Amino acid sequence: MDEEALTALAFGPDARSADPIPRDGSPRQRLLAAIVLGARGRYAAAADLLDPLRRGSDPLTASLAASTLASHRRQLGAHVLARKLDGEALLAVGLRSATVQSGSMAASSQPAASSLDAPSPDASRGRDLQANELLDPGGLVEPTEDPHGLDLQGARADALLGLAADNLALGRIAAARRLAVRAAQADRRWRATIRGGWVGAEIELADGQPEAAVAPARLAYETAVARYARRHIVKSGIVLGVALLSAGQDGARELVVAAAADAEKYELDSLSWVADRVAADLDHDRAEEYRFRSRQVLHAVLRHADPGVMRIAHESPWVPVGPG
Repeated sequence: MDEEALTALAFGPDARSADPIPRDGSPRQRLLAAIVLGARGRYAAAADLLDPLRRGSDPLTASLAASTLASHRRQLGAHVLARKLDGEALLAVGLRSATVQSGSMAASSQPAASSLDAPSPDASRGRDLQANELLDPGGLVEPTEDPHGLDLQGARADALLGLAADNLALGRIAAARRLAVRAAQADRRWRATIRGGWVGAEIELADGQPEAAVAPARLAYETAVARYARRHIVKSGIVLGVALLSAGQDGARELVVAAAADAEKYELDSLSWVADRVAADLDHDRAEEYRFRSRQVLHAVLRHADPGVMRIAHESPWVPVGPG
């Protein structure tokens, strides 16, 4: 399976493949393979690919790998671990965000780490994180812009949105808002727009503003549909469905039931157990069927996680490993 096929699985309309996901190839191919494996709930296999990339010499690849691993940790309730990884990702690429102007990249300075609530220690190197390092870590050259955001702008946005989600899970809503704003300033392309919509909706829901959650969730869903990005359509359908349900608006059931069906069809186990659990609350005639499937899929996902994260998942209030 070549890079084009892996890119299609990660970001395209058909997230399904009968072929095994390769574990070798270029750093980009291994990163894409890890993204696909994570979407399928194969977290330990994804971590085996991401850990060497995090420790490699290329800061862009290291950042994207750390953010991807953080996302996988967060999906199983390991928010503290995820926050360290997202801080590592931000350190690798710095906060000097790039904006596109007439086809070229122009740098603009951003505030220091303390104002963005990034972790102060660099866990991977055991030294203090200085503000000037975040602004410009050195050794970075802006590459050609990547259509899926696997470039410096996208890496910065990924790290900032990850930190926003981590802070939100830890109850720091104001910090999450600030980080989400910085992420939007770093990258406004399709993938960052979708992920920003997810985080924005979750912030509003956590802040007790369900009506305000609908607009960012709808933007994420509509952007994903316009891009034919299957994996993103599924998650966006779940997020928008939850926002609509919380706001007392119509349309939640259809969105979530469709997301659950697609997650099963395309073997997106990382999303399937979540979609089924939400669908159980919306489709009363099939509620027990959805709950049973959610437990089945989550059990399979946990069997494919590394032991440390499996333990955290069992202890996390975010992951319903018990009955029900």
